[in-house]
Amino acid sequence: MKVLKTLFSFAFKSLFYTFVTTGWYAQVRNPSVEDGLIYMENMETNIEVKKLGLLGSFAIYIPASILMFCLTKYLIPYLSNLTGQEMILFWFIVAGLGIFTPLIITALLILKSEGYKLTKQTCIERLRFREITRSDMIWCFVGLVLVGIFSMIIMKGLEFIIGKFDHSPAFMTFDPLTKGRYWLLLVWFPYWILNILGEEFLWRGVMLPRQEKAFGKPAWLIHGFGWGLFHYAFGWQLLITLIPLIFIQSFIVQKTRNSWIGVIMHGGLNGPSFIAICFGLI
Repeated sequence: MKVLKTLFSFAFKSLFYTFVTTGWYAQVRNPSVEDGLIYMENMETNIEVKKLGLLGSFAIYIPASILMFCLTKYLIPYLSNLTGQEMILFWFIVAGLGIFTPLIITALLILKSEGYKLTKQTCIERLRFREITRSDMIWCFVGLVLVGIFSMIIMKGLEFIIGKFDHSPAFMTFDPLTKGRYWLLLVWFPYWILNILGEEFLWRGVMLPRQEKAFGKPAWLIHGFGWGLFHYAFGWQLLITLIPLIFIQSFIVQKTRNSWIGVIMHGGLNGPSFIAICFGLI
């Protein structure tokens, strides 16, 4: 338990204070179009969106990954054994409050360190939650189709090679809902909101624009690799089937420069697939 406590403490503190390592790059300058620098309007001050390189990026990805690993490997099974309740219940509770809420807090701290307040203008200009255009929706639709096709190819390919297997980790495995268990949907819904909000706010809204400054067009590759690292606790069976979503969504959000596309793709695949499993449709 002492080792577990140390791991929890390290992951929480590292994630919580990450904004220090990333916030130092923000500084105020006069607007300029030279060398293609990107500026965002924050109140009456022009704030340059600075680079977020490998060190700054993985100062966020690694603690977040450790946090998820510790909570799913130790705390969730412990709570399940202690109460006799199925692990999926504690995945919803622990992940919502202990993983995705800290992501939201981290995103807010980074924004604050950059000099931003959470306003409509910040959401549109800095976080790129912009009006969705027809072109955005076409990219989104094509992305969802490609994710579905490539994920299915990967799953079927693995089944052909190693036979049938359960691609879900133990803490996510559950039987279709039956009478007396539908209340789990009430627990799942706020978890789902925190999941999509936490990841899209931090990964696509806060980090990706700064990674684009550091890496240029290949930023989506670095971003996708880090996002995949965050899901390390899911195990290789599920993680490998998530590869299409991880990289295709990262590419399309960078291409459209619209974080709402990430929300639609991530939430649109995550939510309906869970509902389908709940009612035994897949």
